[in-house]
Amino acid sequence: MSHLYLASKSPRRREILGAMGVTDLTVITLGQSQLTAYEGDEVQHEGESAADYVVRTARDKASAALALVRSQGLPPGPVLAADTVVICDGEVLGKPVDKAQAADFMRRLSGRAHEVRTAVVVGTDPDALQIAVSVSSVTFAELTPEQIDRYVATNEPYDKAGGYGIQGLAGLFIARIEGSYSGIMGLPVFETGRLLAPYNLCSL
Repeated sequence: MSHLYLASKSPRRREILGAMGVTDLTVITLGQSQLTAYEGDEVQHEGESAADYVVRTARDKASAALALVRSQGLPPGPVLAADTVVICDGEVLGKPVDKAQAADFMRRLSGRAHEVRTAVVVGTDPDALQIAVSVSSVTFAELTPEQIDRYVATNEPYDKAGGYGIQGLAGLFIARIEGSYSGIMGLPVFETGRLLAPYNLCSL
C-alpha cells in the first residue's frame, strides 16, 4: 500500500478521503516559495476556457507538491491535488474577497443553473500525472435580497469557490443537482477512487 500526499488544506477533501478508507495520508502545505511555480499563474489566462483552467491549476499544484516531497527527502508516494471551480456564463467565479462580491455571486447564481468542475490529479511523476474531471450542474432557487444579505453576513462564502459550499448553509438554496455531490464538495469519490486504485489506497 502506498502513502498518499494530499496537496490541499481543505478539510472537506480530507474528510472525503477518510470516508473512502484512505488513512495513510500526509497533508502537504505549499509555502510561498513552492507556490511561486504556479500561484502567480493561477488566474485564468486570456482565451483560456474554464475547463482548461481547472485542469491546469490542479496539475500545477500536484507538480509543486511532488517537487516539495522530493526536495525534503520524504518517503515516495503518490500526490493528489484537486481544484474546484464554479462557472457561470463561461466565467470562473473564484473565492469572493468581500461581502459585495459574495452578494454579487449570489445574485448571479439565483434562480438558475451553473456548472461546477473539479479536476483531480494523481501521480508520482510530474510528467506522467493522471487526471480526471467531474462535471456537475447546480440549480439555485430564486433568492430574495434578504436571504442574500443574511448569507453574506456569515463566514461561509469567503473560502469557497463561487461563494458557497453545498454542504453548508447554501445547501438551503440548492433546488437541484445533476452529477456528483462529492465533486461539488471538492473531491469526486468515483473519479478519485479510479485514480487511486493502482496504489491500493482505498478500502474497497
